[in-house]
Amino acid sequence: MKLFVDSASVEAIEALMPLRIIDGVTTNPSLLGREAGDPHDTLRRICRVVGGPVSAEVVATDVDGMLEEGRRLADLDEHIVVKVPFGKAGVAACAALAADGIRVNVTLVFSASQALLAAKVGATFVSPFVGRIDDLATAGMDLIGQIVEIYENYDFTTSVLVASVRGPLHVVEAARLGADACTCPPKVIDALFGHPLTDIGLERFLADWNKTRGGGA
Repeated sequence: MKLFVDSASVEAIEALMPLRIIDGVTTNPSLLGREAGDPHDTLRRICRVVGGPVSAEVVATDVDGMLEEGRRLADLDEHIVVKVPFGKAGVAACAALAADGIRVNVTLVFSASQALLAAKVGATFVSPFVGRIDDLATAGMDLIGQIVEIYENYDFTTSVLVASVRGPLHVVEAARLGADACTCPPKVIDALFGHPLTDIGLERFLADWNKTRGGGA
């Protein structure tokens, strides 16, 4: 399963790249709005750092506006994936952009029927928001299982990109269910490394080693 960073912070992304576990980046208008400078320049910098798919979202809500903005975003860098919100306008825009060879990430997906429609019009990625579904006392990961099953039934090429990830358990469950990718805030990626038994084990190993060296002296 591929691991994406859900961030528009060039510094945060750069800090993760030496680990060689990052395959791409997802951004949205909210994340880009928190960063200083021109958003397009930020996206170009992120593309140079990652060298993989970088989702950049349109803010237009009508088809023509999405197409104009989406094409402009796609021209920024070859790694840009145009992100459009699900809906009739988003589906129509996705179909047109995909027909032009532009990769599209259909976001704000909350049902299997929405994911099915996105795949039918050639979406490269579909982004189901599991954390927000969990917030409504419904199991978000159940949706991932449904989408994976549907896509496998009909050999859709659309990749399931799990979004709104709140912690390591979402990542593990996404991998178990066969999702293609998971996009996580930097703090969730950091949390994937942690386990108290690892920390305790390392402390014991170091303590034993220091005792041995001390005894030998």
